[in-house]
Amino acid sequence: MPSKPKASLSTGAGRATPKVGPRANKALGRVLVVAGSDPSGGAGVQADIKTITALGGYAATAITALTVQNTLGVTDIKAVAGAFVAAQMDAVLSDIGADALKTGMLFNAAIIRAVVKTIKRAGYAGPVIVDPVMVATSGDVLLKKDALTALKKDLLPITSLLTPNIPEAEALCGFPIKADTDILKAGKAILAMGPKAVLIKGGHLPSEQLVDTLMIAGGEEMQIKSTRIESKDTHGTGCTMASALAAGLARGESTELAFSHAHAFVRSAILHAPGFGAGNGPLGHSAAWASQKV
Repeated sequence: MPSKPKASLSTGAGRATPKVGPRANKALGRVLVVAGSDPSGGAGVQADIKTITALGGYAATAITALTVQNTLGVTDIKAVAGAFVAAQMDAVLSDIGADALKTGMLFNAAIIRAVVKTIKRAGYAGPVIVDPVMVATSGDVLLKKDALTALKKDLLPITSLLTPNIPEAEALCGFPIKADTDILKAGKAILAMGPKAVLIKGGHLPSEQLVDTLMIAGGEEMQIKSTRIESKDTHGTGCTMASALAAGLARGESTELAFSHAHAFVRSAILHAPGFGAGNGPLGHSAAWASQKV
């Protein structure tokens, strides 16, 4: 790992927060998750809630879509109207408040525009962590083609930290990523679209040594290298990583420290997967926390 970057995206300031009552635990990082539901509990808001709770944070949610899925794949999706997504967000931000906001499956352009409009209207100025969910682990499409333009034009400019995997980074930058050098090139191209930082996850590259690369606007970089874990139980890894990052940022960690903690948590969650399902199984969120104590 290279030397510690000079720049970081510290968090905790500029929150969209209502009056806080005397019983409120101000040390408990509040994360508003805007994402789709996974009835099998491995990904989506279910994985988000498990992750944030395991890491000591407080999770609130705004549901963007209902899915019919399990470890074998997605068989149906019912999108929630953008106005209703916005109403859910407003309900949380005007009462509970948020120290970090994380988006997952947004599905279509109308929902993306509604989310961005709500963030701006609510005066929320804390970190926005965007997991640009496009395809499920099973290969099912979770983002409509016309939504990619809205993602780039409307959401990326207000994003604090973007967390694409290799296929998602390729869709954003427009060229194939075949090696570590391509990751750096892609990161620079994506940063030019507006996010303050991008974390490109290297798990889709055919290598025994995985490299996750964090790039911050201004030229700072941080990489974490690890040995590939041979496991089919990887359902929800992207959701888990982004929510672990959000939990860290919500409690005031720098982006680099949140990255380090989130990486360790996800790796431990894969190692402690319960082995459920006949396909790509869920992670072991609670077991990861109990063993790792990140």
